[in-house]
Amino acid sequence: MPDHETLPDAPEYDAENPGAEVEYDDDDEPLDLSTDNNAKIIMLGSATDDDSCASFQFENEDHTLGNALRWIIMKNPQVEFCGYSIPHPSEPKMNMRIQTYGEITAKDALIQGLADLRDLCDVVTDKFVAEKERFSVGKQKS
Repeated sequence: MPDHETLPDAPEYDAENPGAEVEYDDDDEPLDLSTDNNAKIIMLGSATDDDSCASFQFENEDHTLGNALRWIIMKNPQVEFCGYSIPHPSEPKMNMRIQTYGEITAKDALIQGLADLRDLCDVVTDKFVAEKERFSVGKQKS
């Protein structure tokens, strides 16, 4: 049995079609968050038999993702605790610990958190693009 587990691949984000339906690829390859920096998530292990508490290591990520993801995961009522740390500033790694009340696994909470954060970013992108277009149209009329 391997000492770590991989998460399903994240769907590619289509900036031209932000509301498009996406499907997850549930294979055993590491979750690739960005093709630019080869970010990966490794499940370091579970502290309980029911996998309600686990630690994850994100490669090539920092506080930018860490704090936003921690915040959105803590909005899930099935999550008891979520925290992250950057072990050392010169190492491109972020560790995250998730503990649920046992109704869902920590891995499921992480996957849901990533999906919720992506959805939130989609809303922000849509609103930004709409306001940019509205501003451009208003400026052309002046």
